[in-house]
Amino acid sequence: MTDTPGRLLTLLSLLQTPREWPGSELAERLGVSPRTIRRDVDRLRDLGYPVQATMGAIGGYRLAAGKAMPPLLLDDEEAVAIAVGLRTAAGRAVDGIEEASVRALTKLEQVLPSRLRQRVSALGVATVALPEAGAREPVDPEHLTVMAAAIAAGERLRFGYVAHDGTESRRHVDPDRLVAARHRWYLLAWDNERADWRIFRADRITAPVRTGARAAPRELPMADPAEYVRSKMYSLLPTYRAVVTVRAPASAVIGRLGDSPEDVAELDDGTCRVRSHSDTLEWLALRLLQLGHEFTVHEPPELVEVLAGYAGRAARGAGLTGEGG
Repeated sequence: MTDTPGRLLTLLSLLQTPREWPGSELAERLGVSPRTIRRDVDRLRDLGYPVQATMGAIGGYRLAAGKAMPPLLLDDEEAVAIAVGLRTAAGRAVDGIEEASVRALTKLEQVLPSRLRQRVSALGVATVALPEAGAREPVDPEHLTVMAAAIAAGERLRFGYVAHDGTESRRHVDPDRLVAARHRWYLLAWDNERADWRIFRADRITAPVRTGARAAPRELPMADPAEYVRSKMYSLLPTYRAVVTVRAPASAVIGRLGDSPEDVAELDDGTCRVRSHSDTLEWLALRLLQLGHEFTVHEPPELVEVLAGYAGRAARGAGLTGEGG
């Protein structure tokens, strides 16, 4: 390989794999002499890449772990694989990684060559995933990246929006933040026509376009965007307060009913009291059944009715009663 820049990129790509490379093997892979490999390693070090060398009969080279490095180098296949994986994670709003997935996808797609963007798009069109239990309406990851890029650049957005009753409208907004909540994405933005903050469900947004115009800096009514979205959502929905005794340690229950740690009180080593809030009784009933522990519902009575309905259908389905349907 006589092209020095191309050879350096190939060498760096090899060194990024989690192994140690003997100089002779690198020389054979790149079709050059061991002396050339040593010179190329020195060039990489001059560029800031921490290439370490080990001595001995079977000495070799590797990149040092845990140190600050210049930007990661990906070959075409690696870039496509990462982009597809991030698109999948972003579209599902997976707990714990959804926001990081959108940020990473936005950065990656901004630097992908057009040929790779086409490959990623083709894979996205040609594949489909089975919906997960409890999943909501899917959102186009490309829409998320457009919105995230506009937020990062401080630009205004235009898009179509379909309200819950089917009414369609065009919106011109100053986007502030994307918020993931309960398997859905929400865009928090200042609506310029309505002169107020609005929360838009991302799966109802169509054809988002960055306008290039600067968004005006504004302060949210609350310091935490996620808390603001949560409070607005709960103010518009019926909220049921549930009190349940679960025959399990608090450590086995915390976080599994949509509650915070302070909402779970230890009664003894094997029992706890849970105070939970939910806008959907069916969701709460299913979560209780999925705990795998005995429990007693103290309130609300509506939750008891939902559970009784589930129990009846389960009994009939298992043939434990003589009733049909």
